[in-house]
Amino acid sequence: MAKYGYEFKMKAVQEYLSGKGGFLFLSQKHNIPSTRDLRKWVSAYNEFGPDGLMRKRKKQAYSFDFKLHVVELYLTTEVSYQELALLVEMNNPSLISTWVNDYRTAGPDALKPKQKGRRSEVDKPKDSTPTTESSDNNAEYVKQLEDELLKLRIENAYLKELRRLRLEETALNKKRESSTASEDPSS
Repeated sequence: MAKYGYEFKMKAVQEYLSGKGGFLFLSQKHNIPSTRDLRKWVSAYNEFGPDGLMRKRKKQAYSFDFKLHVVELYLTTEVSYQELALLVEMNNPSLISTWVNDYRTAGPDALKPKQKGRRSEVDKPKDSTPTTESSDNNAEYVKQLEDELLKLRIENAYLKELRRLRLEETALNKKRESSTASEDPSS
């Protein structure tokens, strides 16, 4: 069962929006351990309306392409999980963090849908008709190449951002050194 119900969230959000108190005051008043929860509820309410506070009864299935797109957005931009979730119209920022962590540990294959349920014990009879293995192999090879290309593009974007940050840091250090040298009375 969820820790906070819809009515409770709605009451807290309405109190905040009507100006009856700030995040800290209302969190303490309603015994919410962190103001972060109330902040998430308010932003979800502002973005999606009352539906943003409701618990989803049906599990949403996301495609591999959508997951990959969201992970790429997170890795190539300086946006938080919460902001990205609102941007792509999701109400679960922690799911994005799970995708990003899975991607970092196992690559794009970790985002592919997994087969549910138990494997069947019965072996299927082999067809005697010849299959077009060469076209299947070619399609699989092209898919592998596309996955590798995507990985390399993301890695390239990451390295470019890292280089930019290092250049900024060295420029800042040089600026600090020049300002301290000009203030030094021994020069």
